[in-house]
Amino acid sequence: MEERLQKLLSAAGVCSRRTAETYLIAGRVTVNGQTAHLGQRADPDRDEILVDGRPLAPRAEAVYILLNKPRGYVSTLSDERGRRTVAELVADCGSRVYPVGRLDLDTEGLLLITNDGDLAHRLLSPKKHVDKVYYAQVDGILNQEDCEAFHCGVTLADGYTCLPAGLELLEGGRAALVTVREGKYHQVKRMLAARGKPVTYLKRLSMGSLRLDDTLAPGEFRLLTAAEEAQLQR
Repeated sequence: MEERLQKLLSAAGVCSRRTAETYLIAGRVTVNGQTAHLGQRADPDRDEILVDGRPLAPRAEAVYILLNKPRGYVSTLSDERGRRTVAELVADCGSRVYPVGRLDLDTEGLLLITNDGDLAHRLLSPKKHVDKVYYAQVDGILNQEDCEAFHCGVTLADGYTCLPAGLELLEGGRAALVTVREGKYHQVKRMLAARGKPVTYLKRLSMGSLRLDDTLAPGEFRLLTAAEEAQLQR
């Protein structure tokens, strides 16, 4: 069955769909001896698909990993600046996998890592609005006005107005649970900065149906249970 090349490369564990687009633009993919183009479709059972001159591997068995990301690691497979990556933390998982979305260098917590490009695409799609919950400590005191602003949609410094979000005050307003439905760059930090309460500590606790529990120390990971996989697929 024909599918878009981005999807085929992702399903084979070569890279994410987004990275696959850069491979295609750079001319690193060929189909039946011809340089492939962005948006092209192919049938892996009928067509010869090569990446950098090497045959595309069969569709990889799906792997789903929940990582408790520590501070000091970037959420990429490699880093041109030589910083530590989350790929190093899951290097012995037995499969080529990549993170679903990103956490900032200084942000801790739940990070889903997988080779299932279809699932990653669905979870990151702006149309899905998957809830993500963070624990944030701030410089300042959050109050009810901040809660109402989050409920209405915070306007960031660049003029973008976020979708309505949740803000549950903790520790006398010095911390909060923040629930967002988008994945904008540095979104939680930018939302709280817009309210004059910059973030001093940030940790993601959940993403959709996935929850970070106390069994994983920072830097540790585990495979998802069958029940967790089923919930994600729904």
